[in-house]
Amino acid sequence: MEVSKTIIKVQDLSILHDAQQVMSNVSFEIDKGEFAYLIGKTGSGKTSILKMLYADLPLQKGSVEVLGYALHSLRKQEVPFLRRKIGIVFQDFQLFTDRSVEENLRFVLHATGWEQKTKVKQRIGQVLAQVGLFNIEKKMPHQLSGGEQQRVSIARAMLNDPDLILADEPTGNLDPTVANEILELFIHINQGGTAILMATHQHNFLKKYPKRVLWCEGGGITDIQKEEVAKKINQ
Repeated sequence: MEVSKTIIKVQDLSILHDAQQVMSNVSFEIDKGEFAYLIGKTGSGKTSILKMLYADLPLQKGSVEVLGYALHSLRKQEVPFLRRKIGIVFQDFQLFTDRSVEENLRFVLHATGWEQKTKVKQRIGQVLAQVGLFNIEKKMPHQLSGGEQQRVSIARAMLNDPDLILADEPTGNLDPTVANEILELFIHINQGGTAILMATHQHNFLKKYPKRVLWCEGGGITDIQKEEVAKKINQ
C-alpha cells in the first residue's frame, strides 16, 4: 500500500467518550517526517485523538486516514496491519513487569511476524542502541530507572521501523531533567525521518524545541503559529 506525503488526514472528526462529546469538527493533517506537539489540559481530548488514530477508539463521525488506511471503513482484521506501521509510546511505559527487557521486545517482534532468532536478537540490539541503552537486555523493568524504562518503551515502538510514532504524555512520569533527555531522543528519532505526534502538557518543551503545535481546547483543535504559542502559554 503506497503512502502519500500526508500520513494523517483528519476531516470533520467528532469523538464521543462514555456518551459525552469530547471533540467536534476537528480537522488537521500530518505530513511524512513531521514533528507536532498535541498540547492541551487534562481532559481536553489529547489521549482520545491518539487512541482514535491507532484504532483503539471507534470512529463515530468524520473521516480519518492514517498511513493509507481509512479508519472510517477499517475492518477489525486490518487493525494489526495498521499498528505495525505505528509506534506507540505511553506515559506509564506498559512493559511486562514479569519479563526481561529482551523478552518484552521479543514478544512484539514475534507478534508481528519475526521468526529468525538471529534477526530478532540483532534488531533488539539495534533499537536499544538507538535509544542509548547497552547491556540491559537481561534486566527486569523494576531494575531500571523511570527514564530507562521509557527508553525501552521507545525502543519497542521503533522495532518495526514505523513511519509514525504516537506518544501520549511520554514524559509525564519523569523528572524535568530526564523528561528533557527523552524529548531530545524523540527529536533525534524525528531527524531520522520518523513522523512524531506527541501529546504533552509541558509547555517548556515548546520553548526549548519549537515545533508545530496543535492546540486542544474547548472540544476542538487549533493549528497555531509559533508566534502565537507564547501568548497561549501565558494566558
